[in-house]
Amino acid sequence: MRRCLAQERTALCPRIAPARSFGSAALAMMLLGVACFEGHAQNRAMTPEDVARIRSVSTTQISPPGNRIAYTLSVPKNPGVDKDGPAASELHVWENGSSRPFITGDVRISQVKWSPDGETLSYVAKRDDDKYSSLYLIPMGGGESRKLIEHGASIRSYAWRPDGKAIAFVSSTPTPKDTKSLRDKGFTQQVYEEDWQPGQVSIVAVTDQPEGAKPRAMESLPGEPWSATWSPDGTRLLVDISPTPLVDDRYMYRRLHVLDVATGTVQAKIENPGKLGVARWSPDGKQIVFISGEDIHDPAEGRLMMASAEGGQPTDLLPDFQAHVDDFHFSKGGSLTYLASVGVGTRIGRISPDRKDYEVVYEDTQLVFSGFSMSKDGSSAALRGESGSHPRELFWLSMDAPDKPKRLTNSNPWLDEISLGAQEVLPYYAADDLLVEGLLIRPLAREENQRVPLIVVAHGGPEAHYSNGWLTAYSMPGQVAAGKGYAVFYPNYRGSTGRGVAYTKMHQGDAGGKEFDDVLDGIDHLISTGLVDENRVGITGGSYGGFFTAWASTRHSQRFAAGVMFVGISDQLSKSGTTDIAHEMRLVHWLTTPYENLPLFLERSPVLHVNNSETPLLIMHGKEDPRVDPGQSKELFRALKIKGDVPVRLVLYPGEGHGNRRAASRYDYNLRMMRWFDHFLMKGNTEKPDFEIDYRFEKEESASS
Repeated sequence: MRRCLAQERTALCPRIAPARSFGSAALAMMLLGVACFEGHAQNRAMTPEDVARIRSVSTTQISPPGNRIAYTLSVPKNPGVDKDGPAASELHVWENGSSRPFITGDVRISQVKWSPDGETLSYVAKRDDDKYSSLYLIPMGGGESRKLIEHGASIRSYAWRPDGKAIAFVSSTPTPKDTKSLRDKGFTQQVYEEDWQPGQVSIVAVTDQPEGAKPRAMESLPGEPWSATWSPDGTRLLVDISPTPLVDDRYMYRRLHVLDVATGTVQAKIENPGKLGVARWSPDGKQIVFISGEDIHDPAEGRLMMASAEGGQPTDLLPDFQAHVDDFHFSKGGSLTYLASVGVGTRIGRISPDRKDYEVVYEDTQLVFSGFSMSKDGSSAALRGESGSHPRELFWLSMDAPDKPKRLTNSNPWLDEISLGAQEVLPYYAADDLLVEGLLIRPLAREENQRVPLIVVAHGGPEAHYSNGWLTAYSMPGQVAAGKGYAVFYPNYRGSTGRGVAYTKMHQGDAGGKEFDDVLDGIDHLISTGLVDENRVGITGGSYGGFFTAWASTRHSQRFAAGVMFVGISDQLSKSGTTDIAHEMRLVHWLTTPYENLPLFLERSPVLHVNNSETPLLIMHGKEDPRVDPGQSKELFRALKIKGDVPVRLVLYPGEGHGNRRAASRYDYNLRMMRWFDHFLMKGNTEKPDFEIDYRFEKEESASS
């Protein structure tokens, strides 16, 4: 028998309380002026123009003493006003009770880290006349940033030696002079997937000399390095290496190697069993702890594992944990604190030094965390926090009072003027009695017993999930749609992360099967509650969510009145031969190839069900997408055009890849998405709208709505 769960409306304001016992006296002082950013008077709905100006905290790094927090702030360009481009990434530092901008403007700061003594900030950026991304240092005591080294290639990652006197960095190999000379003569041919130059790990001393020090490269690495981490005594490096720099190899075949710093030789290899996440040394240097997939077929890294630094088989520290670990840190004394996604919420847990005692120190579904960093003694942490009422902001957490996180920033004060639709967790049962979780944003205004149109937002991956955080972006209708009277549904169908390995593997070999039935069951649940009009259901999503949109608009067309497909898949056969993640598709998605099971790949291709289509479909794609070739969108567009009786439109974005980065592309996407849904779901039109958009008119209309 099918079962339903009674829903309970939940508060959206994060739990923010006055400061009490703090791990750091300096940080306690700076919290004295922190206010609770709860909602104030709200008087209008969110618009696409609002979405285009949303700022959010991107990365957080607390200093080793715990008295400062460095963070980067994503600041989007104003479309149609500023010079077009991706969002800036500014550097800010929180200390002494307030936030101070360090580097702002049209900059892209990344990989912010503290020196071991907490007196110097380092970061990677391409500044001024830099030809490549370079490593910069900026002293907290005053002074300008200075470039540590002049390197003939971009820096990929880096790490401070524990004594602060040297840095190990991973970079591309500088292009040889003879190769540059040949390119200048027109020899720019590319040998596909073969003519790559290996990256390198280098060591450079940290000096005060303006010309910097000359780095020493470690020779003869067994593949392509991606990151390096120093052992506590500074004599070894932990380096993750893949066979080649190809994306597929980086995803599936990165393995951990312990290198001797003096000689560059490999001392040990740790066979992480699947996809690899964060890896760190234990404080005594005897163990390596890392996040990994359970096995090569696990779709996502999320198991917390430990292995000897001398090599050997790893041990799962949280066996049968029905969640995914995102990050972890060691504290003084050897205890280990981890951050995990548990369903749509967050957990912070602690493991004792002897690995025998386990403790949950924080868990919540209304305020979710990411971007985890801890002070050296483990007494405090900095995180990114988000909820249904605000995007990612900077938070501070005292481990003495872990249930009282403190919000330190308010990057979008204008949100106080916006009325938001209520957001809630939506558990329901699938047809086979599997419990599925989703999220629902209710329409901002709804007459009693009125049935409203629904927009389903399918996530990509499928090894991903929606947390109960901020769910509005250029490609996610969220609060913009809620303000117009839509309900918006975000399903975490089987195959999603956050609920352990078994749940994540449930989609394998069954693309568009029971995983998509979970979406249909969620729609049926919302219809049964009296909220949703079954004749006005739309769907959107990108990548795998784009496949879901194409599948909904063809194979299940009778259920959907409009679709907006983004960088999506229409032909599983041709996708297998044009993607840059063919090994991942075989090992963690399909468990086979089209050359072994062609009927399966053809049957699960939306383009082969095009004659069933009645759903008006807007297709949008970046012209330089390496993950899902734009031909996937062109193929479905052409098939629907030949069919001739279904409204279809294809919009291509030059210079964009697997997702839009530029402000104008994002703004255009959001306007077109919402207009398509309004045209077919709200107004009930049968012919497609004009392809041109009067951006000025759209702005004036949105501002007055």
